Amino acid sequence: MKTKCLIIGSGPAGYTAAIYTSRAGLDPIIFEGHTPGGQLTTTTEVENFPGYPEGVTGPQLMADLRKQAERFGADIHSGRIAEVDFSSRPFRARPDGGEWIEADTVIIATGASAMYLGLPDEAKYAGLGVSACATCDGFFYRKKRVAVVGGGDTACEEALYLSTLAEKVYLLVRKPYLRASKVMQQRVAERENIEIMFNTNTVGLYGEEFLEGIHLAEHIGTPDERRFDLAVDGFFLGIGHKPETEIFKPFVELDDHGYIKTFNSTTVTSVNGVFAAGDVADPRYRQAISAAGMGCRAALDAEAFILENPA
Repeated sequence: MKTKCLIIGSGPAGYTAAIYTSRAGLDPIIFEGHTPGGQLTTTTEVENFPGYPEGVTGPQLMADLRKQAERFGADIHSGRIAEVDFSSRPFRARPDGGEWIEADTVIIATGASAMYLGLPDEAKYAGLGVSACATCDGFFYRKKRVAVVGGGDTACEEALYLSTLAEKVYLLVRKPYLRASKVMQQRVAERENIEIMFNTNTVGLYGEEFLEGIHLAEHIGTPDERRFDLAVDGFFLGIGHKPETEIFKPFVELDDHGYIKTFNSTTVTSVNGVFAAGDVADPRYRQAISAAGMGCRAALDAEAFILENPA
């Protein structure tokens, strides 16, 4: 199997790249990965994606983008790419249990998954009070009480953003100090409606249909251990994201946190002809609309590369 453009991963970046490369006549092949549609398929309501004035569910938004890509002829596969070889062009990629595919260009749109605590209840209340994106879901918690778990810059940024919307924000830190930068620590400390709870571990969540509160343990594993419940409407994970870049490490340059580096305000990676779009190359914004925009840019970059470098 051979293609002018192979798109690895779906979500807003992958599907948008598929729409643009299809319309450009590149006959793209797209492998959707473990979670077709990406993280948005686990989101109940999306209100900030342009074109949906009444809001839309995450799965429906992804279904619409997928259908649009199919309409223009994208060859969409539900499998996962297990191995790549970007040492020479044409590039090669092998799906799970399949044969090697050759591609003149590759667009990586594998995303980044939020890191969770590993509590069984996290999955139960996902979209029902548990979130890994304050910018995405904070709007639903106006004048309510929320908790953010984490002690680094990510958690502090989430807490600060939520403090502009929520009545009260609890920042749950398992250590006796914050790992965030000094300026972030100062901002959090000065925000009146943020309460920092040090030496505090989240051990469970509770609620009937929706999240109603969290089970906490203070000074866990010590003689001073104290267990108690805290009533909150929302629980936000602020312990970071993990970009899905493992199979690309031998070939594509990554930053210190594993995100793919892009250069000169483009989607160009360290390998000519390989491009990256969406959360896999965006540790800052991590929004559906910005991922879709990167997917468009990656498609245009791939089209330009093919014109300048005919096979």
